[in-house]
Amino acid sequence: MRLDYLRELEHCNLCEWRCGVNRLDGERGVCGIGIPEVAAAMLHPAPPASYTIFLAGCNFRCLNCQNWEIAHYPDTHETVRGFVDPGSMAEEALAAIRSLRGRLIGADRIFFSGGSPDPSLPFVEEVVREARRRDSGVKVNYDTNGFATEASLARVLAISTSITYDIKAYHDDVHRALTGAPVAPVLRNAAEIARNAPEKLWEFRFLVIPGITVNEVAPVAAFIADIDDELPFNLLAFRPNFVLERHPPAIQYLMEEAVREARSTGLVDVRVHGYPAVAGERPKERASPVRERGGELARSIAKRAGCPADFRDCGSCGLRQSCPIKRYRARRSV
Repeated sequence: MRLDYLRELEHCNLCEWRCGVNRLDGERGVCGIGIPEVAAAMLHPAPPASYTIFLAGCNFRCLNCQNWEIAHYPDTHETVRGFVDPGSMAEEALAAIRSLRGRLIGADRIFFSGGSPDPSLPFVEEVVREARRRDSGVKVNYDTNGFATEASLARVLAISTSITYDIKAYHDDVHRALTGAPVAPVLRNAAEIARNAPEKLWEFRFLVIPGITVNEVAPVAAFIADIDDELPFNLLAFRPNFVLERHPPAIQYLMEEAVREARSTGLVDVRVHGYPAVAGERPKERASPVRERGGELARSIAKRAGCPADFRDCGSCGLRQSCPIKRYRARRSV
């Protein structure tokens, strides 16, 4: 079994935290993982239909994480599959795509997700190399939070057929309060894909969180529209989970308003996913003070969960190896 492709983990600078730690020798950066580990893998019908490989670990510490059990591994002590030989992983994925069930759901690619696949990029590349050695035409989707370095992004573009790209917020204070990371690299990489590889973009995705990101819809949509008003923009309806397990969901009127705001910027292709069944009621007065304090609200929620920072920056935090957010245990979800 060749492992030379993991050599760069001896001084890891795959994402914009640029931790420089030796992950092969037990040192840990913001993502907290050593060698790449597979959390789970399965056929998945969500667009694009695929065989999805979920990688353990993440370089963000989002308050709303829907996959927190694997994103914050190993702090969660979740049981994961662990390291899988890339050749075996490739064979498994191709067999699943070609299976009867795979054909029935229309699976036509290998989908790398997480957590975040960025800290596991060398492993992802090796799985893709092995898969294309067996089937040169196999498609690959890469799911990212956009925090890769410019060099890593070029590698992602080189192996990907399609990219699903999350933009959590437009303003830095809101993005940091929600994720613990600065927004500049995310917007830089989004612009790079939109301008120079739009054919590889499956969609930009944005999660509408009441009181936190609702005021970010228009700025994010305008940012995208200024590059190309036909780029796909998918609005996701928030449902309570992780640290935000008691936060209100994005009900119907809020999503309808988000769609209107996105389209008002000139974007043509605006979609909605996870549309909630609860209609709710439009408030009598527009709650602008609440809408405008998204960063402040997210920071206060993070503090209640144990984060001591007034300005979240997980890369410089002294608690990054004993992070209360990573160690949070959700009790409720819908």
